[in-house]
Amino acid sequence: MKKNIMPLRLIPLGGLGEIGKNMMVVEYGDDMIVIDCGQKFPEEEMLGIDMVLPDFTYVIENVKKLRGIILTHGHEDHIGALPYLLKKISVPVFGTKLTLGLLEAKLAEHNIEDTDFREINPDKAISLGCFDINFIRVSHSIPDGVALAIKTPEGIIMHTGDFKIDQTPIDGQLMEFEKITSYRNRLLVLMSDSTNAENSGFTLPEKSVSDTLKELIGTAKNRVIVACFASHIHRIQQVIDAAVGSNRRIVVMGRSMLRNIDIAQDLGYLKIPPKAIVDMSELKHIKAKNLLVLCTGSQGEPLSALTRMAAKNHRNLQIVPGDTVIISAKTVPGNEKSVNRVIDLLFKNGAEVYYKSVSEVHVSGHAAQEELKMMINLTKPKYLIPIHGEYRHLQYHAQLAKMVGMPDKNIIVTGNGNYA
Repeated sequence: MKKNIMPLRLIPLGGLGEIGKNMMVVEYGDDMIVIDCGQKFPEEEMLGIDMVLPDFTYVIENVKKLRGIILTHGHEDHIGALPYLLKKISVPVFGTKLTLGLLEAKLAEHNIEDTDFREINPDKAISLGCFDINFIRVSHSIPDGVALAIKTPEGIIMHTGDFKIDQTPIDGQLMEFEKITSYRNRLLVLMSDSTNAENSGFTLPEKSVSDTLKELIGTAKNRVIVACFASHIHRIQQVIDAAVGSNRRIVVMGRSMLRNIDIAQDLGYLKIPPKAIVDMSELKHIKAKNLLVLCTGSQGEPLSALTRMAAKNHRNLQIVPGDTVIISAKTVPGNEKSVNRVIDLLFKNGAEVYYKSVSEVHVSGHAAQEELKMMINLTKPKYLIPIHGEYRHLQYHAQLAKMVGMPDKNIIVTGNGNYA
């Protein structure tokens, strides 16, 4: 009698061949888990579209198998699509404290209540169906990021989430190399972040931005406006530190920025001195040399605070000659024209503008080539599946794997909707 062999299936529903909407299904027999559920910025030709979501059809059709959704961290491209999925299904959602805090606020905006949140302790494993899952702290541009080591009936698979190797993390939480190396020569599959696979060398540490921010903010003679991602908690901390160090009061603009700062501060992930942040109503009472505005709009979003200030249709503040504007973020692919349009408007209004291509005001949260090779060498997996990146990023990652000795037949470059 033949043995009934059930395949282990890894099914990317988003995040391969693109930047954003990261979502991975892990399935064996009658058990299934989902890793992340993110959104993506629309392409330029997608007129009238606010965001792009993964195709949830497979998950909804197999919801009886679904044991839980596990989140690696709290960025929008990993949690932003969850409200739309949770309107259709009910399932436990696992994440670290900050990740669940950010998600809970997002779900409240969609009037989604009674979600079964289950907080991850990175030092404790969990079991979901036939899967035993261990968590590994990793460095990224947001606190509380984790990689997953998943024991399946066919072997152990590791999903890195988004990561870089940062020896001097802002929050002092070092990447857990000892856990990663404990899986050396034991992994069936490594699924690894490919976002920066084109970039040679190592990604600079997050702290390298601090000196640039302190200099630009400290030497500015008038108002300073800083735009960054609302979920980039480490960057927000550095901006706050630089503002306080240069005797500036901080006004926060943008609903998501206000919300995330409140959540991160309440949960202990942001350290803000008393009275450092003041209400927008105080704007007219603060001298220009003592003011810093922290806002959304780093991607040129039409309704964001920075875009409205640049277009002079913000009801509280417009850009004027002498302002210093810092865009402390990388432009997400597809947003180039929107961002450039805002930068041009800022210059036309007489501002001094600093952004990634002209100043060291941003470093990536993703591993570059040497770090990706190091991850492969630390784990020595049987198979590698590059994830999280446009197609060329996946191909570059595959080439790196060949450089460190992985056989070509063991490197799987695939796309959304296919399974390995």
